[in-house]
Amino acid sequence: MSKKYWLIKSEPEVFSFKDLQKSKGQTTFWDGVRNYQARNFLRDEMKKDDKVLFYHSNSDLLAIMGICEVVKKGYPDHTQFDPDNDHYDPKADPKNPTWIMVDVKFVREFKTPVTLDAIKLNSKLKNMRLIARGNRLSVMPVTKVEFDEIEKMGDSI
Repeated sequence: MSKKYWLIKSEPEVFSFKDLQKSKGQTTFWDGVRNYQARNFLRDEMKKDDKVLFYHSNSDLLAIMGICEVVKKGYPDHTQFDPDNDHYDPKADPKNPTWIMVDVKFVREFKTPVTLDAIKLNSKLKNMRLIARGNRLSVMPVTKVEFDEIEKMGDSI
């Protein structure tokens, strides 16, 4: 099976790229996704060793901060069953879980964050889902060409 490429979004006040770097083993579970299309990506398509761009959303600096990778494929998101958790879903059934998460691990931080404005200005990225009108998914696929271009941009000074 060929490697796939992804972008995940997080508000830095909730969980930042630096938080991932500081996590035990620089690894964390990617929980709290509550959109069915994003859930389907986590459940059906994200696999171990897939490469992931980490994007800071809803912040002063809207930018891709670096790269992480999937280290554990999709499995039930335990937060859906915890009434004390912000991501609790009272309709979730432990016998048939609704929500899925994956584990991701820090790979490296970019020398230069790749801003949303820079992405919009790059003609090679004109079809990227991140900048598509109305796309608000927190998990989305990117092409290898898009991934490579973002990586090149992030490594420039």
